Amino acid sequence: MHRFRGILRSTLAASLVLAPIGALAQATLTIDTQHVKAKVSPKLYGLMTEEINYSYEGGLYGDLINIRTFHGSWGDSHWLLRPMGDAEIHDELMKTGGPSAALPECMQLTVTKASDKDLAGISNRGFWGIPVRPSTTYKGSFWAKADSSAVGPVHVRLTNNDTGKGPEAVTAPLTTEWKQYDFTLTTSADHPANVENELLLAVAHPGKVWIDLVSLFPPTYKNRERGSRADLMEKLAAMQPRFLRFPGGNYLEGDYINERFDWKKTIGPVVDRPGHRSPWNYWSTDQFGLPEFLNWCEDLKMQPLLAVFAGYALKHDYIKPGKDLEPYVQDALDEIEYITGSTSTKWGAERAKNGHPEPYPLSYVEIGNEDWFDKSGSYDGRYAQFYKAIKAKYPELQLIATTPVNGMKPDMIDDHYYKKAQEFYEMDDHYDTMDRNGPAIFVGEWATREGGPTPNFGSALGDAAFMTSMERNSDLIKMASYAPLLVNVNPNGMQWESDLIGYDAMTSYGSPSYYAQVMFNKYLGDEILTGKSEGAGSRFFYSATRTAATGTIHLKLVNGSSTPKTMTIALDGATKVAPTAKLVTLSAKTLGATNTITTPTKIVPVDGTFKKASGKFTYTIPGYSIQILELETK
Repeated sequence: MHRFRGILRSTLAASLVLAPIGALAQATLTIDTQHVKAKVSPKLYGLMTEEINYSYEGGLYGDLINIRTFHGSWGDSHWLLRPMGDAEIHDELMKTGGPSAALPECMQLTVTKASDKDLAGISNRGFWGIPVRPSTTYKGSFWAKADSSAVGPVHVRLTNNDTGKGPEAVTAPLTTEWKQYDFTLTTSADHPANVENELLLAVAHPGKVWIDLVSLFPPTYKNRERGSRADLMEKLAAMQPRFLRFPGGNYLEGDYINERFDWKKTIGPVVDRPGHRSPWNYWSTDQFGLPEFLNWCEDLKMQPLLAVFAGYALKHDYIKPGKDLEPYVQDALDEIEYITGSTSTKWGAERAKNGHPEPYPLSYVEIGNEDWFDKSGSYDGRYAQFYKAIKAKYPELQLIATTPVNGMKPDMIDDHYYKKAQEFYEMDDHYDTMDRNGPAIFVGEWATREGGPTPNFGSALGDAAFMTSMERNSDLIKMASYAPLLVNVNPNGMQWESDLIGYDAMTSYGSPSYYAQVMFNKYLGDEILTGKSEGAGSRFFYSATRTAATGTIHLKLVNGSSTPKTMTIALDGATKVAPTAKLVTLSAKTLGATNTITTPTKIVPVDGTFKKASGKFTYTIPGYSIQILELETK
C-alpha cells in the first residue's frame, strides 16, 4: 500500500508538469437542437395517494372531528364528557342500534341532571386540536335521537379552551327516531386563530341521547360540500399534476382481504359507509371514498389512474386464479363502469345518484399493488384473468402490471424506488439504454428518503437527479408519481418518512423536494432533446426539453456537489438564442437544510435572469443547487 502511494504521487507530479493549468479541459454540456429524440409524455408527472400519515383522516379530507363514528375496537378517547356546573352525565358505547346498518355502533349519553344554565354533553378535540380562525363559517352535522322529546334541542358550541368563548348554534328538538341535524357556526372577528378549541354537543334536560357521525367542516377547496382542505389542495394544484393514482398502495390491499379498499362501501351517503381498518393501524371512515377521489381529479384537472384490488393482501392472503377470483374481477369491471359508464348502466346510474351524472375520463387501470411480494406465484394467473376480462369490455384501457408477468406483455409495468440520494445518482443512466419495444414504464412510487418527517435538501437533489433521467427517457417512462404525498407532523402522525408535504391542524408547508417537483413540472416542454455531458463529474445531472410551438428550451441542471461547476453549454444547431434567459434556482448551503412547520419557506425557488445566453456560452452552476434555464430560440 505504501509503495502504491509512492507510484501514484510520482505519476500525479509528472502529469502536473506536463499539463499546465490553462490546458485543463473545461466541462461541457452539448444539446442537439436539430434532432428531437422523442416526444415528452404528456402525463409524465402526477400524484400517488393512500391513507397513510393521516393523509385523509386529519389531513386532506376537510372534516375536523376525530373518531366521528364510534367503534369500540378503536376507542373514544377523543370524546370527553363535559358536564357544566351541577350537571350529571354518563356515557356508554353501544354495539347496536346505530343510525344505519353500516353504522350499528353509537354513543349513548345518559343525562340525569341538566338545565339551561348547566348543560351536559360531550366534546371532541379534533386531530391534534381543532383549527379555528376569526370571521369564519363552519358547517357541521350529527345524527341523534332521544328517549323522549322532552330532552329538547342540542346546543352546539365551538369553544376556545383558553377563553371559553366561541360561536353557538341550537338545533331543532330531538325526536325518538334517528335524524341528521345540521348546524352552522360563525366565529367573531376577535376569535383567536389557534388549534386550542373543542366542539361541544350538549343538552339542557335529563334523558337518554344517542349520537353518531359528527362532522365539522371549515371552508373547503372550491367550496365543495364535505370537501377537501383548501391549503393542501392549493399546494397540490401548484404541482400541475396530470394524473392521480388511487386509492393506493397498501391501502388498496389491506392487511387482509376483508380489510381491502372495498369501493362499493365508500359511495353514497356517508351514513351508509361502514369504514375499515387501515393497514397503517388507524381507522378509516371511508368518508373520503371513490366519489371523493374522482372529485379530487376533477378539481385539479387530473386524469384518474385507478388501481383495482387484484386478490392479494399485505399479510400474504391471496385468491387463486380461476373461479375463486371471478367475483373480484367483476368488482373491478363494476368499478370501471361506475367511473366511465353512462347513466343507462347499473353503476353509471349509481354515480349519477351520488351527484355526478357525467362519466369521468379513464385511460389507465393498475391491477394490484407491489405483487412481487406475493411468493405464491399467483400474480401471472391473476393478472391474466383481470387483463382478459377488462380488455374484452374496455379494449381502449391501458392496463398496468405491478411486476413483470410471465406469458404475456402488459401495457405498462409499475416500478417503485425508495433510495438514498447517492443511489439515485448512480441510477442516472438506468433507463437510457432500456428496450423501447415495451412494456412502457410507470414509476408509480419513488422518493429519496433522507430527512424527516419531510425531505431535506439532500433528498431534493436526489429527486431532481432522478427526474432529469425520467425526462430524458419519457418516451419510455409514461408516468411518475412521488410517494408518500402527505404527512401530519404532529406526534404519532407519521408512519413513514420522508413525505412531500407536511402539515398540522393549522398550517402546511412544502418540503425542498416538493418545490423541486413544482419546478420540474412547470418548466417542461413536449420534445426531448438529446445531449451529452463531459467532464462535469459524477454529481452533475441534466435534462433538456423543448416546447415545439415557441422554441423555448427548458434546461434542467442539478449540482449535487458542494462546489460550483463551470461549464461550456453549447446549443448545437440553434442560430437565434435570446441573450436573456429566465433562471429559476432552488439551493441550500448544506444537504441537511430543510423546511419545517415553523420555517416553511426557508428553501423555495428564486426567480432570476441570465443575460449571457447564446448558441455557446459559459455557465457556472452553484454548489448544492437545482436550476432551470429557459432559453428562447425563436
